Amino acid sequence: MKNKKKLSISQVSEITGYKPHVIRYYEKEFDLIIPRNKSGHRSFTYKELERLQYIKQLQEKGLTNNQIKVILKSPEVIMGEDREGKETAVAKAAVLKQDFSQQMLQEYLSVFGNEIKEGLTEITGNIKELTDEIRAKDKDILICENAKLKMDVKRKAYEVAELKEQLKRERNKKKSLLGKIFDR
Repeated sequence: MKNKKKLSISQVSEITGYKPHVIRYYEKEFDLIIPRNKSGHRSFTYKELERLQYIKQLQEKGLTNNQIKVILKSPEVIMGEDREGKETAVAKAAVLKQDFSQQMLQEYLSVFGNEIKEGLTEITGNIKELTDEIRAKDKDILICENAKLKMDVKRKAYEVAELKEQLKRERNKKKSLLGKIFDR
């Protein structure tokens, strides 16, 4: 297929195996620029067809649409033809780039993993200390409140005893002399 030949969406659908509505969806999803003819119909070239086939290959490898978007936006992705007209895809570099990123993350974890673990252990220890400190303060507050309540109870007990004594005195005032003598 030559670069100059134009294909309709139905022809591209047959070649890629995508239904036309999927191709239209992917045009928006992956920000594909698909040229239009004078009547406004999509007019696919080799470049757009190759891009759709590449998306399909990436999907078959198990990549998500978000991962494919990153790969498509990578500057390393170059689609073209070699001297014999065979397709070449330096786009594999984008997949390698993703693998490299994962490898770098693993290396980072292997180098700094112990420091991260130590940091997490320290943070966990700090949280435990703060929790214990808060519990101790809460305990102190409860002890103080308990002591205040006990003092209030004692004060009320003295008030009750004093009121009983006053009541007894008032009753004694009302009794006659003979009643006071013979009172048991």
